[in-house]
Amino acid sequence: MSTTTPARPNGKRIQLMATCLCDAFYDDVAAATVEVLEHLGCEIDFPEGQTCCGQPAFNGGDWPASRKVVRHAVKTFAGENPVVVPSGSCAAMMYHGALIEFEKEPDLDAVKQLGNRTWEVCDYIVNGLGISTWGGRFDAKIAFHRSCHLRGSGSTDAVYKLLRSIEGVQLVEFDEFEQCCGFGGTFSVTFPHISKQMGELKLGHLRAAKPDIIVSADMSCLMHLGGLANKQGQPIKNMHVAQVLRDALKNSGRVAK
Repeated sequence: MSTTTPARPNGKRIQLMATCLCDAFYDDVAAATVEVLEHLGCEIDFPEGQTCCGQPAFNGGDWPASRKVVRHAVKTFAGENPVVVPSGSCAAMMYHGALIEFEKEPDLDAVKQLGNRTWEVCDYIVNGLGISTWGGRFDAKIAFHRSCHLRGSGSTDAVYKLLRSIEGVQLVEFDEFEQCCGFGGTFSVTFPHISKQMGELKLGHLRAAKPDIIVSADMSCLMHLGGLANKQGQPIKNMHVAQVLRDALKNSGRVAK
């Protein structure tokens, strides 16, 4: 699957795609994303008509339904400003899945235009705004879970670059770090037993590294791994990378008001 590199933004006015998971479960991730971007001087627009990126229907094979959702996203996030997403999964849908889905559609140009200005938040910070270091302090051993949907983008390197620059952060490596957590969106619903086994295998490798926190750029992975850990009676703290960036600034009193 080919990658479309988002165009370099001309300014700092962005549109925030908060995602369904922020809306339903992770409102603090959306809040952290806003605080981080405001700290960098971004002006943030939040289109109230936004719903979903269309990925659940797309992954489930219901392309007609997914097309309707993507068309709505194209209208909702109209304009030229970057669309920033605190989710590698949703960002990938916009600049990967959406293009494949519409490859024979008359809407292709509009979908391409949206995909070309959609960024995962860390990719935007590092490769869009050109920021290579992050201030503040965050004392923790962190295991960074590289979600599948970050592949083919600049997000993984961007996350590492930001986390490594924070005073107090110790990144720990673990075996099979490229292995999927087993969530896979509708995969976890269609094949729950396989999904569970994959997640437990991933958790075993993560726990062996003895991190204080599991960090990811995808809330779906954190929800899956966190849920499995809780069911095992061995909960492990997990955070979205935007929360780590926000809290590092808070620890130094530098978060934008």
